[in-house]
Amino acid sequence: MAANITSSNIKVYQKKKHLNIGIVIFGVIFIYLLVTVLMYLTAKHISVYEVREGSIVKDTSYTGLAIRNETVVHSKGKGYVNYFISEGNKVGAKTQVYSLSDQKLQFETNTNNTQKLTSSEQSAISQKTQTFCENYTDGTFGDVYTLKNNISGVLEGKSNQNRQTQIAALTESDLDGLKVYTAESDGIISYSVDGFENTKAEDITPDMLNKENYNKKEQKNNTKIKSGDSVYKLIKDDDWTLVIALSKQSVKDLTDASSVQVRFPKDNETMTAAFSMKKVKGTWLGYLAFDNSMVRYAQDRFVDVELIMADHTGLKIPKSAVTKKNFYVISEDYLTQGGNSNSTGVLIDTGKENAQFQSVDIYYRDTSTGSVYIDPDDFEENTTLRKPDSSDTCQLNKTRKLKGVYNINRGYAVFRQVQILCESDEYYIVQSGDDYGLSNYDHIALTGKDVHEGDVIS
Repeated sequence: MAANITSSNIKVYQKKKHLNIGIVIFGVIFIYLLVTVLMYLTAKHISVYEVREGSIVKDTSYTGLAIRNETVVHSKGKGYVNYFISEGNKVGAKTQVYSLSDQKLQFETNTNNTQKLTSSEQSAISQKTQTFCENYTDGTFGDVYTLKNNISGVLEGKSNQNRQTQIAALTESDLDGLKVYTAESDGIISYSVDGFENTKAEDITPDMLNKENYNKKEQKNNTKIKSGDSVYKLIKDDDWTLVIALSKQSVKDLTDASSVQVRFPKDNETMTAAFSMKKVKGTWLGYLAFDNSMVRYAQDRFVDVELIMADHTGLKIPKSAVTKKNFYVISEDYLTQGGNSNSTGVLIDTGKENAQFQSVDIYYRDTSTGSVYIDPDDFEENTTLRKPDSSDTCQLNKTRKLKGVYNINRGYAVFRQVQILCESDEYYIVQSGDDYGLSNYDHIALTGKDVHEGDVIS
């Protein structure tokens, strides 16, 4: 009977379902990744440029004709000439300058006492060679001989001291036919003549600026001269003028200029010159007047220069980053502080007694007119503003464009106005330190026209 007893009293319970925390975490991560990918795919992919301080120098290159206060000294006798003084040195009155002899003088060369070039002499040769290489063109082949003579002058100057000692010894020995001549006045000595010594700056004509027609005669030691031949010249003072043929753009840029900054590629020196210009035979000639540093270029009749038209320093940004945006322009008298916050905003006239406060971002403040620029996207068209503590109103319906860039420091685009100081072919220099402008190391969109306010940038 016991075998027939059924188990009808046994109850079956369903197993409780437990939450799988691993699946939950996986799901959250999956959703996050999905959202991230979607945001990346829908976000604008814009190239980024980091703003840095920089400068733009606008210059124009010219070759000028140098006019100095020069006096040519003629030989008082005939014979073989030899010089006591190195070219470019200053001499005083009664200083022994040259000698004349009936025959060539024989100078001893002691190879055991040969001196090496000093570092300054090596630098002078290197600089002359580098300048020649940088400026060489097929039309300036004649400058090869000028380079040769310049280098020879440096090398000859090395042996001048020994030569002078030997000439002095020959003079004291009463060598027959040897005469020594002194300077009649002081000045910088030069042993070349070219026909421009008595020319004044105002007498220069455009054709004189052509180097192809230029000839220079240089006097060498132990060469024969006749009485009355030019033997050397003296440059009497430090005043000198460079005459250049101006381009149309330079004439326009320098119309009201009384001075201009000049850089000399020969030695990278920069000086300020008094400037004037006049039209001669259909060509505008510029006159650059200096009162110092003449001796550095005393051996050059034609001098290469660069006129520095503009040299601005600020924040350097690519032109492609700059775009324009429309803004409402209102008087700053319409700005107020709103409600329980310190935010700046305006009062919107709703037609009721109490106006509605709305916060705004200021994109530019024009202190000269007392006006501010606000974003039209923040307002409905023809919105009317009410001036605080007044019944005056103004309607927002006219816009004005501002030049600026899109700052993306926070991952989304924010317009920042720029004040352009100078430009080159690819870059602007803009003012730094503006309250509503850019700062050093800001990140901006490289192509401004492809970005809009508030765009998320990836």
